[in-house]
Amino acid sequence: MEAVMIEMAGITKTYDMGPTQVHALSGVNVNIHRNEYVAIMGPSGSGKSTLMNIIGCLDVPTEGLYRLNGQMVSEMDDDQLADIRNQEIGFVFQTFHLLPRSNALKNVELPLVYGGVPARQRRERAMQALDAVGLTDRMDHRPNELSGGQRQRVAIARALANDPSIILADEPTGALDSRTGIEIMELFTRLHESGNTIILVTHEENVAACAHRIVRFRDGVVESDEVKPRAMAPTLAGEA
Repeated sequence: MEAVMIEMAGITKTYDMGPTQVHALSGVNVNIHRNEYVAIMGPSGSGKSTLMNIIGCLDVPTEGLYRLNGQMVSEMDDDQLADIRNQEIGFVFQTFHLLPRSNALKNVELPLVYGGVPARQRRERAMQALDAVGLTDRMDHRPNELSGGQRQRVAIARALANDPSIILADEPTGALDSRTGIEIMELFTRLHESGNTIILVTHEENVAACAHRIVRFRDGVVESDEVKPRAMAPTLAGEA
C-alpha cells in the first residue's frame, strides 16, 4: 500500500444560517493513499461538496484534523492555503473555467504564472500537459474554437501543469454528452495508470464505476467506503 496522502480525522463543518446551524459534515474520518483513484458520491446536501472544498483547501473544517502530504492543512491561514492549492492540487470543474480570450496553451500556463514559473519553463510544461491529454494540435485555439470534450481536456491539462499531488475533479463529465464523457473518463484512467492520485466528486454511478474506491456520503457522514477490483470503463447505453 502506498503512503497516506490525505489524512482526515474528526472533520466537522458547521455553517451559521441565521439563528440555526447547519452541520454539513459530522466527524468524518477518511484516509486516501498516494495513487488511489477515489470517487466521492452522495445525494444533494450529503456533504460531498463540502468535503471536496476542504480537500481542495478552498475551505477549512470547523473542527478536526486534515493533513495533506504531511502538512497540517487544518491549521493554515488563507495565504498558506493558497500556496498549498497551487502546489499540491489540480482542479477540474464541470464547467471548465477557461479564460475565453486566451488560447489553450495560455489557459494551461495559468497556474504556473501564479506559481512564479519563468516564461520559457511555463510554455514547456504547458505543452507537455497538452500532449498528455492529446491536444498538441489545438494549443493555439481559444475555448470557443474547441468542442466540449476538448475544453475539458484543456482543463485537465491545466490541472496537470503544476505536477500536483492530487487531481480533484468535480462532476467532470456533467457538461458533456455521454460519448465524450466516456472519453474523458478513459483519460482519467490513463492518468491514474501513469501514477496520478485522482479524486472524483460525482452523483453518476457510471462515472464512479471507473474509480477503484467509492466513498458514499449521507447527512454529513460516511455511509460506506468500498474498495473494489479494477473496473471496466463505462459503456454507452445500448453498447455491449
